[in-house]
Amino acid sequence: MKALVLFSGGVDSTTCLALAIDRYGKDNVVALSVSYGQKHTKEVEAADKIAKHYGVEFIKLDLSEMFRFSDCSLLQHSDKEVPHESYAEQLKETNGSPVSTYVPFRNGLFIASAASIALSKGCGVILYGAHADDAAGNAYPDCSEVFNNAMNTAVWEGSGHQVKVEAPFVGMNKAGVVKKGLELGVPYELTWSCYEGHDKPCGVCGTCIDRKKAFEANGVTDPLLK
Repeated sequence: MKALVLFSGGVDSTTCLALAIDRYGKDNVVALSVSYGQKHTKEVEAADKIAKHYGVEFIKLDLSEMFRFSDCSLLQHSDKEVPHESYAEQLKETNGSPVSTYVPFRNGLFIASAASIALSKGCGVILYGAHADDAAGNAYPDCSEVFNNAMNTAVWEGSGHQVKVEAPFVGMNKAGVVKKGLELGVPYELTWSCYEGHDKPCGVCGTCIDRKKAFEANGVTDPLLK
């Protein structure tokens, strides 16, 4: 079987890519990186380096026009600042609504686009790196197990029972993702997670905070912080 991996160049998607390569072999894995109008290109640059590291087919897709009506703080045209606090702190301020870095239905659009490419490329499964920490408290509702099951059903039926959707980490936290990645020898030094596009991670945005804690939980230092 061939697999298509939604691949941003961050910790979760890179671990997902490594898992797919371990399962299916690099010649049977396609990595798909999607631009959505984000404020910087660090993720895409990281994805390109990692795809070359693993020697997998790498496809880039631009869906930025889809999000031009959104005021999400991650987007180029937004004048909102990226919050410098944990997701838990942000959720206290949103009263349970998604956080400001939630790009509206992004994973839904990514998966739908991936399904079309998967069918054209002969891939029988789409994998993406959603995990329980992202879904917690409704911070990112398109990372939940309920969402994944619904998208799997939609893609399975809409593809004529040819393509499935799998989120292998949906039942674990980010520390669990990093643990799996360390076992697989993931080159985390090549990844990028920070919402800011500086030379070094800011260390204070939600994803930087989660990333640092995930490595610490495994008794190691994030290679980007050394």
